[in-house]
Formats: sequence, structure tokens, C-alpha cells
Amino acid sequence: MKVKYFQDTDTLYIELKDTEVAESRDLDENTVLDFDGAGGLCAITIEHAKERTGIPRFSFEQIAA
Repeated sequence: MKVKYFQDTDTLYIELKDTEVAESRDLDENTVLDFDGAGGLCAITIEHAKERTGIPRFSFEQIAA
């Protein structure tokens, strides 16, 4: 999984898995969902990320199984 923030366009890109995108669908006017050939979600693009998310405050925590 990769999370990228593009400050110049205020865009957040969350790549859930590294695979070829077969289809993109608009969830709303500022959110795009990318799907692989099997229909699985592989990425999310969020425009206007500062007002819609906690960017630039971001934390990651891995919980042991």
C-alpha cells in the first residue's frame, strides 16, 4: 500500500495494491475509485484533500495479530 499527497494540486492518492487499473469510477465529483480486472478496488484518488481529510496530519499504526 502506498499513500501519496500532491501538495501542488491538493490531491491524495491511496494505492491499495500495485496492479493495472482496468476501470475508474467517480464516487462523487472529487473522489475516483480505481478497480482491477477482477473488479477489486486497487486505488482511491481524493481531490481537495486538505478540507476532506486530515492531511497533513497523518499517522500509521500496525497492530500485531
